Amino acid sequence: MNEHNKRGSFTGKIGFVLATAGASVGLGNIWRFPYLAAKYGGGVFLLVYILLAMTFGYTMIIAETVIGRASGKSPVSAFQMYSKNRFMIFGGWLNAIIPILIVPYYSVIGGWVAKYLYAYLTQPLEIIASDTFFTEFITSGFSSEFWFLVFSAFVLIIIFMGVQNGIERVSRIMMPVLVVLAFIIAGYSILLPGAIEGVKYFLIPDFSRFSWMTVVSAMGQMFYSLSIAMGILITFGSYMKKDISIEDSTIQVEIFDTAIAILAGLMIIPAVFSFSGASAGETLKAGPSLMFVTMPKIFAEMAYGRFIGILFFLLVLFAALTSAIALSEAAVSTFADEFGWSRTTGTAFLGIVMILLGTLSCLGYGPLSFITLLGMPFLDFFDFLTNSVMMPVSAFAICVLITRYMTIDEAEKEVILGGMPFRRRAVFRFMIRYVCPIFVLIILLSSIASSLGLIVI
Repeated sequence: MNEHNKRGSFTGKIGFVLATAGASVGLGNIWRFPYLAAKYGGGVFLLVYILLAMTFGYTMIIAETVIGRASGKSPVSAFQMYSKNRFMIFGGWLNAIIPILIVPYYSVIGGWVAKYLYAYLTQPLEIIASDTFFTEFITSGFSSEFWFLVFSAFVLIIIFMGVQNGIERVSRIMMPVLVVLAFIIAGYSILLPGAIEGVKYFLIPDFSRFSWMTVVSAMGQMFYSLSIAMGILITFGSYMKKDISIEDSTIQVEIFDTAIAILAGLMIIPAVFSFSGASAGETLKAGPSLMFVTMPKIFAEMAYGRFIGILFFLLVLFAALTSAIALSEAAVSTFADEFGWSRTTGTAFLGIVMILLGTLSCLGYGPLSFITLLGMPFLDFFDFLTNSVMMPVSAFAICVLITRYMTIDEAEKEVILGGMPFRRRAVFRFMIRYVCPIFVLIILLSSIASSLGLIVI
């Protein structure tokens, strides 16, 4: 208990909820959710996603938060506290290594967002909307590296400031602003001519569009979106005070995350329907280029396009920052627990790792494009390795730790500590024991099959 008290901590539930929601609300919500929803059934995809968030997502958030708070440790020490089994030790290190590998390439994309925000403040809309603007930027080398370093510096400064003065303070500012911006842009998008067809497609379930791939893609997106198995929730759980309700906090995080994903859909899908008409479906399937190529073209045709573009990329920048901050904190917490490093030393070391690996990802589309790993540029490879392989295995290890070593009964005791509620106890018990392990194996197999071109997600 004394060790737990030496750690940084959130001031209360609102700090934990905003920081955890900030970790969850990232680039995956803003561009990945809308294009997957459009591709796999619109309203029926949204319905499946919400059901999964209330069951699978809820269970995994509870499980990771419980591990963190009960142990008062970051992932490696938390796993070792409950088991010396080799797979469990491996699972703990996997949870710890994932954020260290993700944050460099995630910061590269964050740099792209920062560049676009700057461009909307300084450059003509027709230049930003041109077919070559994005490609020329990411292949330039120097320009993309500069913006990556700007984004990374901001993240590292926040981490250096600590849990309450850095992460919690920034989350308390950024998350409310992010919500307000999302409402403004979604409201504007819905009112565009012809946008109502996009609203109907996105919000009204049409079960004729349902397929097995709707479930698989929604499952993968929810896994990615809620920051499951990245070490973040265990780390933030270790900063959570004992008098805060784990279940209530979890419910608020899942509501916050799902609401932002829905608002992102309402920002993008109606706007695309308004400006693309009959070809909206194909336009929305653009994938990652949707945010950096398609949306600028739409903003260029909008009334007040520059203003909306500034708001949009400011929102995306805030989302990227809060997620990158959470990933970085998980890494620095591990350095402190496992190596006894101070926050300053851990942050400095992470900065070196970010610059080295991030530069590879940054230059992988330009000067280093001749080097590929499994046929993928560096950024794509790191994304595949962490999201498609390491995270599902990590989540499986979490399920095993709870059911076999910590035990479900002990996990429940941590949730109800001090008379706190556990309304969905039956859901948690059933999901963590039987369903979640199967789900993560499905995500693992489908992600690898997709990367090998065997199926299309």
